[in-house]
Amino acid sequence: MDSTVVAQSPVSRFAASWEATGTPPNLADYLPEREDQRRDSLIELIRVDLRYRWLEFDKPKRLAAYREEFPELKSEPLPPELIHEEFRLRRESGLTVEASDYSRDFPEESQVIKTPSARDDQNTLIATPVAETALEDIDVGQQVDDFDLLMGLGRGAFARVFLARQRSMERLVAVKVSHDHGTEPQTLAQLDHDYIVRVFDQRVLGDHKLKLLYMQYVPGGTLLGVLRRVQATAPEDRSGQLLLDVIDEALESKGEIRPSDSSVRAEIAPLTWPETVAWLGRRLAEALDYAGKHGVLHRDIKPANVLLTAEGVPKLADFNISFSDHVAGASPVAYFGGSLAYMSPEQLAACHPGLPGTASDLDTRSDIFGLGVMLWELLTGARPFDDGPRGGQSEGSLERMLAVRARGVDEESQAELPPDCPAALKRVLLTCLAPEPRGRWSTGAELAQQFELCLDPRARDLVDPGPKSWRMLLRRLVIPITVLAMLIPNVLAGVYNYHHNKSLIVSNLSVEAQQKFEQLQTVMNGILYPIGIVVVVYLSRYPMRMPRGLRKGRIYDKQTLAKARTDTLMLADRAVLVMFGMWSVAGIAYPISLRAVAGEIPTSADIHFFVSLVVCGAIAVSYPFFLVAFYLVRCIYPMMLPQGITSSDDARKLRGLSRRSVRYLALAASVPLVGVAGVTFLSPDEITSVIVAVRVLCVGAIAAFILVYWLFRMLEKDLRALERVVSHEPATRSAG
Repeated sequence: MDSTVVAQSPVSRFAASWEATGTPPNLADYLPEREDQRRDSLIELIRVDLRYRWLEFDKPKRLAAYREEFPELKSEPLPPELIHEEFRLRRESGLTVEASDYSRDFPEESQVIKTPSARDDQNTLIATPVAETALEDIDVGQQVDDFDLLMGLGRGAFARVFLARQRSMERLVAVKVSHDHGTEPQTLAQLDHDYIVRVFDQRVLGDHKLKLLYMQYVPGGTLLGVLRRVQATAPEDRSGQLLLDVIDEALESKGEIRPSDSSVRAEIAPLTWPETVAWLGRRLAEALDYAGKHGVLHRDIKPANVLLTAEGVPKLADFNISFSDHVAGASPVAYFGGSLAYMSPEQLAACHPGLPGTASDLDTRSDIFGLGVMLWELLTGARPFDDGPRGGQSEGSLERMLAVRARGVDEESQAELPPDCPAALKRVLLTCLAPEPRGRWSTGAELAQQFELCLDPRARDLVDPGPKSWRMLLRRLVIPITVLAMLIPNVLAGVYNYHHNKSLIVSNLSVEAQQKFEQLQTVMNGILYPIGIVVVVYLSRYPMRMPRGLRKGRIYDKQTLAKARTDTLMLADRAVLVMFGMWSVAGIAYPISLRAVAGEIPTSADIHFFVSLVVCGAIAVSYPFFLVAFYLVRCIYPMMLPQGITSSDDARKLRGLSRRSVRYLALAASVPLVGVAGVTFLSPDEITSVIVAVRVLCVGAIAAFILVYWLFRMLEKDLRALERVVSHEPATRSAG
């Protein structure tokens, strides 16, 4: 927030004086000199003064007293929103206040005074212009245009919603009656999505200057009803069944029948409560993504604006203050409204006349913030930000709310998360609630993918392991683990190769030739192994650097992340290919060096070298592959998934790794078979000299295959879980 701008605001200075002294400042000291500005400034100052007097410092003062003190207030009726403000504050302070009292005290404004609805509990900004009183004439039992109004479904400051029967179509619809202003019909006409309430059409009632919007009837109540049940239920008793119970009660109250056979309800019922919140969040995120792609923002995300079908599917409703980014010339005043407690910081700033930023600066990330607030409240029963009793529409109130959100979700609020809340869901919601838009998910599609991750126990455990998990510890050791996973099987293969060839070939050479061969072998191993390690380390540069950067909080672009994910999935193949290349070089170099020191050797020696090379090559390729791939898929690749949306290309590469792992498993199974088959090429005397090595090979290979097979099974499960996340397709394929 720009402190310079705040300091220039008379309202801010007035509020600061209240808080610093605890005594009422002189209102007249903060009024502008220009006569044409005094009344509007005075009304705003009175609004702030009322809040401090009634709620904070117990120094009440009535509007009538202000009117007697300032002649500017007598020239025309008081603004109805100011009267509502005093009405609400007096009730909040514990007084019993009736609307009839205000009709007596303010006879000129009596036609616009109404008792606030019990539903006005979302800190919604309320103002009821005189011209809108005709809305109160519409009621149940009337025929309005083509609609018979059967039942009231809800009401707010600017509209009433009814269950109605459309005569011409012989169907039940929800009818929203409001005053004819705004761009809502044009906005909603663009939207046709499974998780957005379908608007059929609109009518204008000329006699009353009212707008009638009729839309899909959704009978299962709203998330506001679910929230109230959550707040009345102990955390350990909340589950997916709670959601269904609230819906069933709503259906019963409207005479609707609960679905008897529903796959969606069967999917919801066994979910934990955090999983239920993620299930709802995924679908609402897809709705925001769809709206965002059509240039539409909702800008009033709250529980009362999420309707539920009989099966439990959420549908986003009431875009009454949304706007299209293709509509030019709108001012912040035109959009000033909505539920402050759910607004993003940038939306609150756009509502503040003294701060930079306009409604046109907002994007889907603002709605994502509101969704995060709502889901956090649904998960815990409390909002993530404590605005106290002072949340309101004054400049000072907006500034306090902005300051609270700038600090992020505090530890006290995070401690309210239920014990069974997965770390993945906590991370996703905290990202939604980041103070700056750039810290949040950039699209609803990214957010939906993250909620899908939260619904998959294996995948979420891979991506967000516990802080004391062994995977968290091993994430810091990419190079040592990769090198050791490659080195140990190759050293074992080298030992077998040495003893096998020494017993069958080298031992038959002269002492001098044996010494020269040992020296050549040492030189070649001293060259080949370091080269192989250096190449493997180079290939590991992205999988090595990325986890370190992510731990330090670095943000990477999508191209860099995609490159790192690809290199991570391909590292095991590339590393074993390097090792196979080393063994191929050795398979050519050893016979040549042997001939160089010993002259001509028998053909049987070439066969022994070939068999040994095949066995050792299989060991050097298959075992390291599973060790490296298992570690990378378990520990490193999942780290990169929370950072940005993945694509079908990631799913293809995961499937490719799965297919290749089957081939490597077959290769690992062949090691003892090849070892035994190689014995058939030996003479009885040669068999005696290598029988111990062959037995060790076979027993060791069988034990290694058991380990490799277990790694294969775990790897397959991990790959399938990760594929389910990265290949997430919109849930709009079905009703669920």
